[in-house]
Amino acid sequence: MNYSASLDNSNLLDNARGMARGNLGIPILLLIILAMMTLPMPPFLLDMLFTFNITIALVVLCVAVYSMRPLDFAVFPTILLVATLLRLALNVASTRVVLLKGHEGGSAAGKVIESFGEVVIGGNYAVGLIVFIILIIINFVVVTKGAGRIAEVSARFTLDAMPGKQMAVDADLNAGVIDQDRRLEITQEADFYGSMDGASKFVKGDAIAGILILLINLVGGLAIGMMQYELDINSAVERYALLTIGDGLVAQIPALVLSTSAAIMVTRNNSSEMMGQQVMRQMFAGPRALCIAALVLFVMGIVPSMPHFAFLGLAAVAAVGAWFIHRQHLLAEAQAKEPQLPERVEPESGSEAPLADLDWRDVTPVDAIGLEVGYRLIPLVDKTQGGELLARIKGIRKKLSQELGFLVPSVHIRDNLDLPPNEYKISLSGVNVGTADVYPDRDLAINPGQVYGKIQGIETRDPAFGLDALWIERAQREQAESLGYTVVDSSTVIATHLNSILQTHAHEILGHEEVQQLLNLLSRQSPKLAEELPDIVNSNIVLKVLQNLLSEQVPIRDIRSIAETLAAQGAKSQDSGALTAAVRIALNRVIAQSIYGERAELPVITLNTDLEQILLKSMQQSVQSGLDQDSSMTIEPKLAESLQKSLVSAAQKQEIAGDPAVLLVAAPLRPMMSRFARYTIDGLKVLSYQEVPDNKQVTVVASVGGQGE
Repeated sequence: MNYSASLDNSNLLDNARGMARGNLGIPILLLIILAMMTLPMPPFLLDMLFTFNITIALVVLCVAVYSMRPLDFAVFPTILLVATLLRLALNVASTRVVLLKGHEGGSAAGKVIESFGEVVIGGNYAVGLIVFIILIIINFVVVTKGAGRIAEVSARFTLDAMPGKQMAVDADLNAGVIDQDRRLEITQEADFYGSMDGASKFVKGDAIAGILILLINLVGGLAIGMMQYELDINSAVERYALLTIGDGLVAQIPALVLSTSAAIMVTRNNSSEMMGQQVMRQMFAGPRALCIAALVLFVMGIVPSMPHFAFLGLAAVAAVGAWFIHRQHLLAEAQAKEPQLPERVEPESGSEAPLADLDWRDVTPVDAIGLEVGYRLIPLVDKTQGGELLARIKGIRKKLSQELGFLVPSVHIRDNLDLPPNEYKISLSGVNVGTADVYPDRDLAINPGQVYGKIQGIETRDPAFGLDALWIERAQREQAESLGYTVVDSSTVIATHLNSILQTHAHEILGHEEVQQLLNLLSRQSPKLAEELPDIVNSNIVLKVLQNLLSEQVPIRDIRSIAETLAAQGAKSQDSGALTAAVRIALNRVIAQSIYGERAELPVITLNTDLEQILLKSMQQSVQSGLDQDSSMTIEPKLAESLQKSLVSAAQKQEIAGDPAVLLVAAPLRPMMSRFARYTIDGLKVLSYQEVPDNKQVTVVASVGGQGE
């Protein structure tokens, strides 16, 4: 009983919280709107609802102005729909009151309508009608039509640019630069602009409905007043026209405010900056515009027939503003030119600083991973200047460490004045393994293979994958993405290149220190296994086996299975090649999943039976001669050339079909064929028959090395 009571109390508390969070607010508001359209409303309640409608419009306008980006107010299309329905429901309710009680005078429809009918338009229905028509023209012809066109074009270009943006996000996601939230943001952006395209039709329909409601109320009010209440035409026009126009103005002013809010939302650019900051930064960035405006105002102000105070006063204000902006620029330039000298200790006069003896601390160790940048690329690695490269490199290290199974060492970054200004260099153990030029003030537009037009830029190649690319101005980013290019910034270019190099050279990064850390990790999971393994296989052989796995893109995350296999096979053989083959068989599920994913059917390429027999006999002869089969056996040059052409053709067909290129061979041939494919055929994986998991089905799609080849 106590447990049931607690559950009931918990449910009541959850319902109360849901109501507090507004979960029932929108449904209740929609029910109120339906009630307003069908039930008579007292004038006092109409005054409250008209005031509430104006308040909502003002709140929405303020939120639209102070939003950093359009997506920060993504619920705006829904709010626009609800506000439009509320305003139309108020029109219906007020129409009922005006037609039923309009003969009693202006206060019969409420104080708000009466005030707008008497105060705003001065009690003159002709003036009120003209003002109402002007508001309709401003709302319908200017604001709504322009906002609708912008929303339509933005939606079309946003949807057209979706493939390029998704490819760029996928590249950043694979490099560990961003998380899944950015992918979701792209989808929300497309949904928002599509919704705004449709929401603009609400505003357009509301403007048309306002005109029709005004005409219906005016004609209907005159007919009712003259026929039912026997009013003369002047009295009927005075009462019903003022109430009808006042009702129209009460509805159209919030409609104009909401239309302006919609126009602000669709004209905002997608940058994390308030609208006021953008206006100040872009309109008043330099004093030239204000200087010219002050001069023009001064010339107009000295004309005899002009109002001197207005023109000359504004000219003085513009001149003072231009002087202030110019002064701020001078101060900024002076601070930028001020030299920042490092502190140093000067020796005393008349004495010389003694030279210290050299020791081992003066020998600089070689960095495992190094990144050197030219002086123009320093802002990319400087957090104080908004550089993002350090955070992206940290994300890359984290992602690679999780994928490979060991902690990737830190990247030592430093500037190198000997490099060209826009060049960077990636080194492993002090040896240069990658270099390229980047432009920090431009974006790289990569051609993924199919684009729908050309764009101006500096021609180059993507350093990570060797694809054709162009360095373009940042203002051309949207255009390039709409044409199908994958556009990334300079920090992403360097980070992706570093990620590609670290994946390719992971076996060179792994050392004895990392192996010891893996064994320490194993000791916490399997203490007995970690204790016995060093007695069976020494650390040098363990290191060699792990390096062999990493050189063929096999992760070493499952260190327990690797250690168990080494412990079981180490008593039979201490050969690193044989132990690597045994470990690969133990990791066959991991290897198959890394290549094929979750597919149950594995398409593979095989060697012709005659060729495979020739290679096996050649290997047996090498073994009988006492040679190491992994390092000494080679393929006859003509046969190697023919085999390479056949494998390249088969691999290309697999790539076109969207399948991975995998060569399946006998176990003794796998190491030799793997080295052959690694250095001659990019992207071809080599598996042995024993490395195919039992729950997978093999499908032979091609057999290479026949007599005709």
